[in-house]
Amino acid sequence: MSELQLIELPLSGLFCLQHQVHEDQRGRFARLFCEGSLAAFGQPFHVRQINHSRTGEQGTVRGLHFQRPPQAEAKLISCLRGEVWDVAVDIRQGSPTFLHWHAERLEAGDGRSLLLPPGFAHGFQTLSDDAELLYLHSADYASGHEGGLAVDDPRLAIAWPLPVKNLSSRDTAHPRLDDSFQGVSL
Repeated sequence: MSELQLIELPLSGLFCLQHQVHEDQRGRFARLFCEGSLAAFGQPFHVRQINHSRTGEQGTVRGLHFQRPPQAEAKLISCLRGEVWDVAVDIRQGSPTFLHWHAERLEAGDGRSLLLPPGFAHGFQTLSDDAELLYLHSADYASGHEGGLAVDDPRLAIAWPLPVKNLSSRDTAHPRLDDSFQGVSL
């Protein structure tokens, strides 16, 4: 197995990355990112920003966040501690899977990451207390281009595994979708 395997998921452009994990008496090692390997797979990804989050309580939901063009971004998400249910929603205008979502369980040490292309909203729910995520972004954060979707929007019908709790005031304010939402044009 190479250091990295790219696994296609049901939504076009969405991938799970499986990293080779090396373990010995000292502990473990895994390469979480390699720009050259992703480019070789046809998924070029240049890191512009790296963010780290820690969420203390099981059941907490963060998201669903995205950035509009020209600041639309790809994201690579890895779980460093605990366990999360990581959700990607396709909001690409004209996509055959527009407003469809897919979720992956990410757990610290499982050697898996989620790769979202531009035009996807992202959120997660903690399945354990004290969960930490590392996010690599292909674009700088730009507050004037940020957007969000309501995590309880019936049009999305996301099946969160636990009751949703601890939403931030920003995430609570995300609007529910109506017929005027056309997604993002990339």
